[in-house]
Amino acid sequence: MKQKKVPMRMCLGCQEMKSKKELIRIVKSKENDISVDFVGKKPGRGAYICKSVTCLEKAKKGRRLEKAFSSPISEEIYGTLKQQLEESNGE
Repeated sequence: MKQKKVPMRMCLGCQEMKSKKELIRIVKSKENDISVDFVGKKPGRGAYICKSVTCLEKAKKGRRLEKAFSSPISEEIYGTLKQQLEESNGE
């Protein structure tokens, strides 16, 4: 049998290539709304980070999300992303 190809993506925080299922997708929609996509099916431009708050902090420090989406990201969006990550890790 043929082995299935595993899609790989790079984490914006730690810059490591990991399988798509291990990462969380952050999406920028056409209306410039930025949200966390835990399923990976939302329409829009996607960027990936690990399921840890430290990777989000590294991405914030290096302004990597702003570079990925080519637009400025407000502090309240980072706060919302951090809160959603903390909630998902608690489950």
